[in-house]
Amino acid sequence: MERIGFIGLGRMGRPMASNLQRKGFSLTVLDVKPQPIEELVALGARAAADLADLVSRSDIIITMLPTSVEVLAVVMGQNSVLEHARSGQLVLDMSTIEPEATDRMARAAAEKGVALVDAPVGRLASHADRAESLFMVGAGAGDLARVRPLLDAMGTTVLHCGDVGAGVRMKLVNNYMAIVSCQLNAEALTLSQRFGLSLEKTLAVLNGTTAYNGQLQLNWPTKSLLDDTAPGFTIDLAHKDLSLIMSAANAARVPMPLGAAAREMFSIARAGKYGGRDFSAMGDMLCEIAGVEKPRLAKKRQ
Repeated sequence: MERIGFIGLGRMGRPMASNLQRKGFSLTVLDVKPQPIEELVALGARAAADLADLVSRSDIIITMLPTSVEVLAVVMGQNSVLEHARSGQLVLDMSTIEPEATDRMARAAAEKGVALVDAPVGRLASHADRAESLFMVGAGAGDLARVRPLLDAMGTTVLHCGDVGAGVRMKLVNNYMAIVSCQLNAEALTLSQRFGLSLEKTLAVLNGTTAYNGQLQLNWPTKSLLDDTAPGFTIDLAHKDLSLIMSAANAARVPMPLGAAAREMFSIARAGKYGGRDFSAMGDMLCEIAGVEKPRLAKKRQ
């Protein structure tokens, strides 16, 4: 069994690393915060002394970090993974970043004899907790086979989207739909509240017709509609992803007017108090603007 190094133990990275440890992988972990490291050590993982130590103890290095800036710095900056890497290692980046950053890392890794696989994560943080994530993978066939046991330990669905870079590009398409859906849901539920309609009946109608979307069916009823806006995925990160998407679309000469409008609404939300809240809280923000009661379910749906 290959030795695994895991860098980035945030809301998504921590449960994924935990699932690897619970399923018997040899795991070394590193994060800027001590608490998640301590949690992983309690499960049996090894805490890396520093990045060089993690790389020396690993055959496959996983990165799960917030933005292109952090990923590029960790993978190919000063005192980075590639600086300490040896030929034959593999970097598995699971972050949502600019496609051009993935392409740059792949070229730099190849020069060192290191493979790079991009496998950003689909579904929610609650799915990561239960090892039910979906992975969009960009990799050659041999590298996919090498990382497949890890992905199977952290999720239920592995979709090979093409060569390196295809995974992160697919993630941008996926997140475009998921994030813009939040703005659509916010407007629809705010209008429903203004009309004085039952929230339960509104959800029954919207989830029972072609208006259905996964955010309204799966995420909102377990988060903001239950008065829980603790982040699974923050409005700040959603804004970051929409910015990546719009930049990539502009470079590809694909007009995305709905995306532009949605990003500005997320800009309004993060300019106030909502940046660190779950992105389902877009409904709360819009209700505040409209002066209507925030939509809340009476009890948790079974």
